Amino acid sequence: MNQAPEAILLVGGKGTRLRPLTVRTPKPMVPAAGVPFLTHQLARARAAGVEHIVLATSYLAEVFEPYFGDGSDLGLHIEYVTEREPLGTGGAIRNVASRLRSGPDDPVLVFNGDILTGLDIPALVETHRSCDADVSLHLTRVDDPRAFGLVPTDGTGRVTAFLEKPQTPEEIVTDQINAGAYVFRRSVIDAIPTGRPVSVERETFPGLLSDGAHLQGMVDSTYWLDLGTPHAFVRGSADLVLGLAPSPAVPGRRGDRLVLPTARVAPGAKLTGGTVVAEGAVVAEDARIDGSAVLAGAVVEAGAVIFGSLVGEGARIGARTVLSGVVVGDGAVVGADNELRDGARVWCDAVLPAGAVRFSSDQ
Repeated sequence: MNQAPEAILLVGGKGTRLRPLTVRTPKPMVPAAGVPFLTHQLARARAAGVEHIVLATSYLAEVFEPYFGDGSDLGLHIEYVTEREPLGTGGAIRNVASRLRSGPDDPVLVFNGDILTGLDIPALVETHRSCDADVSLHLTRVDDPRAFGLVPTDGTGRVTAFLEKPQTPEEIVTDQINAGAYVFRRSVIDAIPTGRPVSVERETFPGLLSDGAHLQGMVDSTYWLDLGTPHAFVRGSADLVLGLAPSPAVPGRRGDRLVLPTARVAPGAKLTGGTVVAEGAVVAEDARIDGSAVLAGAVVEAGAVIFGSLVGEGARIGARTVLSGVVVGDGAVVGADNELRDGARVWCDAVLPAGAVRFSSDQ
C-alpha cells in the first residue's frame, strides 16, 4: 500500500444555519463531545494514516491556529491558508494547492468541515487508486434525498451524472448523495480556475464529467451526518458520546454521559442520552439533561429539564426551566420557569426574565 495521501479540510464556511452557535465561533470549532468538532475530523484523518493537512479557512480564521498550532499534538503537520474573499468549495481547494507536496498523479483527500462520518478513508483511497480515477467521491444513501444533490452511478461505480436537489418523484433516480469527502488527482486540483468563486458540486464535477473524466463513486453507508443545523449538531455530539459515531478524539469513555474533569454535577442530577457537560460547567440538583451539550462555564440550575439542546459557553439556565430542541447562545441567561421548545434560538448575551416564555400554562 502506498503511503496515505495528504488532505485538505474545508473549514471556511460561516455556519449561518447554526447561529447563534457560530456568532463568535466558526462552525468547525463548536464543541462536539467535549472538543472542537474539527478535532474529531483531524483525529480520524490521522488514524487513517494522513500526516499533512492543509486547513482552508475564511470565517473567523484567526481562531484555528492558536488552538491546533502546527498539529504536532495530534501527530499531524497542519498548515493554514485563509481566503480573503469567499471562493466556494472549488475555489477554496484551488487556493491551497501551493501548499500541497503531491505530484500531479498523486491522490489528495478533501473533506468538508461539517460532516460527521464513519467513512473508511483508506478504502476510499484504495478505490481511487485501483480505478485510476480522476476524482473519487464518498457517496452515502439517505431515505429522503430531496435536500441533497444526487449522484447516480453505473454497475462499476462510475459516476454518470450530478443532479441538483430533486423536486419531483421522477427526478429521484437514486438514493445516493454526495457525502462530502473526495479523493482528487492532484492535477485536477491544479486545473481549477483561480481568482474567482468555484463550486466543485455545480461546476467542477459536472465539467469533468462532460469532458469524459473518470469520476468514481464509493458507497459507504456507515454513520453519516451533516452537522449544518443546530438539531443535527446536538445529535452528532450525543452520538459521539454514545459511541454511535466513531472518533478517537472523544475525551473519555463512551456512554450515556461525558462529564469533563472540571465540571460539577450534583449527585441528584440525571444525565442521559450522550449528554456532555464541558469544563467548568455546573449542573445543580434534580436537573434532568438528555442528549444535550452544556458548554464550558455554563450553569444549569436546580430542577431544569433539557432535551436535545445546546447551552452555550457561560450561559445560565434558571431553575425549573424546560428546554426542548433549543440553542442558547454564549453568555445568555434564561430565567427560572421558562419553557422553550423546538427550534427556539436564544441569542448570545440575551436575557429572558423568569417565567417570560411558556408553551403550557404556569400551573
